[in-house]
Parts: sequence; C-alpha cells; structure tokens
Amino acid sequence: MRFKRLAVIGVGLIGGSLARALRAAGMVEEVVGCGRGRANLERALELGVIDAFSHEVAEAVAGADLIFVAVPLGAMRQTFEAMRGHLASDAVITDAGSAKASVVEDARIAFGGLPANFVPGHPIAGTEKSGVEAAFAELYRDRRVILTPLCDTDPAVTAKVDVMWRACGAEVNYMTVEHHDEVLAATSHLPHMLAFGLVDALARMKENDEIFRYAAGGFRDFTRIASSNPVMWRDICVANHQALSRMLSTFAEEMADLAETIGKGDGDHLLEIFQRAKAARDRFIEGTSSG
Repeated sequence: MRFKRLAVIGVGLIGGSLARALRAAGMVEEVVGCGRGRANLERALELGVIDAFSHEVAEAVAGADLIFVAVPLGAMRQTFEAMRGHLASDAVITDAGSAKASVVEDARIAFGGLPANFVPGHPIAGTEKSGVEAAFAELYRDRRVILTPLCDTDPAVTAKVDVMWRACGAEVNYMTVEHHDEVLAATSHLPHMLAFGLVDALARMKENDEIFRYAAGGFRDFTRIASSNPVMWRDICVANHQALSRMLSTFAEEMADLAETIGKGDGDHLLEIFQRAKAARDRFIEGTSSG
C-alpha cells in the first residue's frame, strides 16, 4: 500500500515525524503541510519533511488520499469544518488527538455526521520538544498507537490506517473512545498535571531560586514533562475534563493519606506504600522491556 499524497495539518513534532516515517518506509509519494506559522512550514520544506505547504486547510487537503490532523484539540473542529467539501472521495482521515471523545464530537458537528473514512487515533509518543525541527522518523518505532474506530467507520479504512502506523514501526491497539479517555487520563494526563502542579507550586514559594538551584536529577527527570506545550495541555484538560478530574480526585485522596501517614510518623504504613509502589513500577518496567 502506498499513498499518493499525504496532507499533514499541523507540521510539528507529531505531524512532522509521521511524514518522515512514511517517507522512510516508502509509503508516501508527496507530502503537503498546512499550518499558520510560515517560518515553521518553510523550515519543514527546507528539511524535506514536506514537498509543499499552504496556510489553507481546504487547499492542503485537495487531492490528498491521506489526511493526518495533528493540531491542538481546541482547533480540531475548525480544522474539520475547513476541509468539509474539499475532500477526495477516497481520502482517509485520521488524527493524533489525545482525548478522543472531544475529537469525535468535533468531527460529528463539523461534518454533520461521522464520515465513514474517519479513523480517530492517538499515537502514544512524543517528547517535551515541539516544532518541525524536533521531528524524526523513529519517533513511533516500538511505541503504541491507539485507534478508536466508530460504528460508522469503514473497516477497510481502519485497515489502511492500521497498516500506515505499522509501517512507522508502531504497535497498534484498539479501544473504545470512552475507554481510551479513561486510560489516558490515568497514564498520561494525570502525570503531566502532577509535573505542572509541582513546578508551579515550587516556583511560587518564597525561596524558589534556592529550591531550583539545589534540585537534583530526580527532580529534573520527574518534571521534564512540565516543559511540554502549555496550550496543548490546556486543551487536553478541557477536552478530557471529566475523566481527568476523577483521576485527580482519586490521587488527592492518596496524597491526603500519605500526608496523614507521614504526620503520624507511621513507618510501617509508609513502607507498605513504598514497597507496593516499587513492585508495581518494577513490573511495569519489566513488561515494557520484554514487550
């Protein structure tokens, strides 16, 4: 299978890396980029990530048989609206949004129903860097991609998106939209909130200069994701607010229990918590290393 023209709406780390990966796999003949930032698009052209670009979604998707939407969640609906009526009959549409319920609803409203050629997806990959300069072909290798096809989705179109991601070296998994949002609230969105919240809390403390000066490697590792794009994460929180707020409430209860245990000086209970956490983390690492 080979796509004649890929339209990447949002040529950053995620969109740019897909273009690079598909080129490396010989899966695409031409790549058209679309975005608002001219400098980023010109750089993408210089780097060979794209062959042409447009600032207009309608122009970018014209004639494309594969469309990858990698814009912030808050821009999904207007992106879908802009491409409506300009799509080739065989165009496959997929996305990289990390909260699927909001993307599906945006598509439903924008298209006046859910198109059979739309396959919602989410690559579980990324770095704290952004922009096309950060894109690289190996980003998706040995990483999971979750597809959440709908009742309206044509199975043949889903199969094409599946093959596309596997060509990038990814492992493809399937979930319902609802289950995806619950799982990602726990495994991705919550950790980002903890990192953002910790850094913000420390930054607002009186002696924050000294605190950051003496921060060790563990602090740097744990808070790395707080360098992620603030606009993107604001959109994710708003889009997945129900599942994420439940997870934050559950975690707040855990922290309250931990604070109470520390306040009591209850070493036995602390050891129990730490041992349980270590065992779970070690199982996770062992599973990802062998998988």
